[in-house]
Amino acid sequence: MQGYVLTVERLIAAPPAPIFEILSNADLHARIDGSGSLQGLADGAEANRQGKRLTLGSTFGMGMKMGVRYTTFNRVVEFEPDRRIAWQTGPEGTVGRFLAGRIWRYELEPSDGGTLVRESWDITHDHQRLLLKVGGIMPGKTRRNMQQTLARLDAAVTGSVTAD
Repeated sequence: MQGYVLTVERLIAAPPAPIFEILSNADLHARIDGSGSLQGLADGAEANRQGKRLTLGSTFGMGMKMGVRYTTFNRVVEFEPDRRIAWQTGPEGTVGRFLAGRIWRYELEPSDGGTLVRESWDITHDHQRLLLKVGGIMPGKTRRNMQQTLARLDAAVTGSVTAD
């Protein structure tokens, strides 16, 4: 982890477009989630229904489960087709002042043999960043989950079975 940004990467033997298609479709996020906590779009979430692609400024809610069920609210804050997508989690308003701020970012770079995919967990502006980083517990667990996410993304795009 460099500062408050944790990044993992994986070379996927595919062009950027099909990878980005999955990343920009919130309906598919639970399919590739390496943490096992994503349960799918939250009840009532209208963004991305019927395969509608996320765009800059899109908002979407995800049903989550980490011991208890809860919902995250997300806003797409970076968007460059087939190159980069990022969303910031957390509710707006009063609660957001305490819980919001982390950014999940995916960057796609065409490379020999496919696309280098970088996933970043950026807690620079997260209101809980010190708590999340203390002791290295969350970064270590998050790194493993991110590596598994990229392995699942690889399998979803290429149809391969991975041992990661």
